[in-house]
Amino acid sequence: MNGFTTISFPGLGIELNPGRVLTIGSLNIHYYGLIIAFGLVLAVIYAGRRCRQFGFTQDDLLDGVLWVTPFAILCARAYYCIFEWEQYADNPISVLYIWNGGLAIYGGVLGAIVGILVFCRVKKLKTAAVLDLVALGFLIGQGIGRWGNFFNREAFGAPTDSFLRMGLLDAATGEVTYYHPTFLYESLWNLAGFVLLHFLSKKRKYDGQIALGYAAWYGLGRAFIEGLRMDSLYWGQFRVSQVLAAVSCLAAVAALLALSFRPHSPEKLFVNQVAAREAADSGAEAQESE
Repeated sequence: MNGFTTISFPGLGIELNPGRVLTIGSLNIHYYGLIIAFGLVLAVIYAGRRCRQFGFTQDDLLDGVLWVTPFAILCARAYYCIFEWEQYADNPISVLYIWNGGLAIYGGVLGAIVGILVFCRVKKLKTAAVLDLVALGFLIGQGIGRWGNFFNREAFGAPTDSFLRMGLLDAATGEVTYYHPTFLYESLWNLAGFVLLHFLSKKRKYDGQIALGYAAWYGLGRAFIEGLRMDSLYWGQFRVSQVLAAVSCLAAVAALLALSFRPHSPEKLFVNQVAAREAADSGAEAQESE
């Protein structure tokens, strides 16, 4: 992908040639990493504003970020390296060279879930409620983070002549080829999902409902968009992320449908349980002070 320079969207009348690296003195910062970090920061800010609505404190949130982030990064790298092992087989130590690129979003999501399970067990928090809040953060981070692929001229799809086609100029040949901007499709899909689930989360009936909605929404979009990409990770003849997306979507939809026929008491929501405990504690303290 490094041979590509100018990026154009003729249907939109846009032509750009963004750099890949921001240089400040002797410091070089890759825009990809910068955008990923920006997406993470926005997700944390959003979660910080809403954590009380899910039954958590900001201290819980910050502790969770410190616990979960390493799991997400390690699993994102492991997922990529496992399915692209031929790149590392001759020099296995290069698996550690994370600055050279090679992270898989699905691996990051799976790693984050593992980190959340460990974190909730240690902190004695309700996992389903944590996943509800984190799912909304995922959509923010993924929606923003995909623009790192734009700067890297990667994660695009097959050639197309559609209105949203993205032209990439090959510096070596001087030829322009037009591709599906799949990074853009996924970014817009994730941000739309965030808006939808943000409003639905205010009327959730049980813990885990938003997390299941995330799995269904993201899985549906990724299953279709992954089929357009030219750089998918394969397991035999199958696109790994496409299969995982389709399976997770179907499983989430089945769970949502099954749970929709069950009664759900508001008292069972973790945030309401926390509020009830706090009210009881305040009442007990008031009695003791009399």
